[in-house]
Amino acid sequence: MIKAVFFDLDDTIYDYTWADEAAMTALKSYCRRELGLSNDDFEQYISAAIHMADDRTGKGCAATHNRLIRFQCMLEILKKPLFPHAYEMYRIYWNTLISSAKPEPGIRELMRSLRCRGTYVGIGTNMTAEIQYRKLEHLKLGQLIDGIVTSEEAGVEKPDKKLFFLCAQKASASLHECVFVGDSIKNDIQGAVRAGMHAVLYQKKEKKTKETAGCPVIRDFSDYFKAEQSALERSR
Repeated sequence: MIKAVFFDLDDTIYDYTWADEAAMTALKSYCRRELGLSNDDFEQYISAAIHMADDRTGKGCAATHNRLIRFQCMLEILKKPLFPHAYEMYRIYWNTLISSAKPEPGIRELMRSLRCRGTYVGIGTNMTAEIQYRKLEHLKLGQLIDGIVTSEEAGVEKPDKKLFFLCAQKASASLHECVFVGDSIKNDIQGAVRAGMHAVLYQKKEKKTKETAGCPVIRDFSDYFKAEQSALERSR
């Protein structure tokens, strides 16, 4: 019996890739206007800043996603003043991304159906808590969610087992009573399965990859319940 279903957030319950593109376009416009950077220069400096931020924070923790730290590093490389640019860049990026985000078709209906069944609905995500809460509020999904685990809270990033253990603990369920739904084979699927959960891969478009999911794959959330049954049968 499945007692809890956890969803990844980015590129699972909304299209992060599309929203990120909109946010980066707005950010490039600001940097062109205020810092005199061409789009090519922007790409060069933001890439260097990401590497610098990763070196400083260490990979495998939520801080590696902190855009304020990335933009601070970029301004340091450019030898530009941090004020007012760092926080303004942060504000532009996240406000644009969040306002561009739309819930994936069928996710709201699926969450409602799960809750009607008495199933705990949770989020398990790599990121800082404040930003993920802002996304969920904008998507108007908060009232359908029972609990959230971020990598900031867990102290580790998926696919580390600790994050999945914390998900199950919050749901008062054993790992084999949980399903994890996500778009990343490495972080979501392999991480969940290694921790002891069932897994369902959500990919609305087939990706060209040599990796195999090793679990049910859905293109639409209306197919979830069949995938859940298939995942249970595979584990018997």
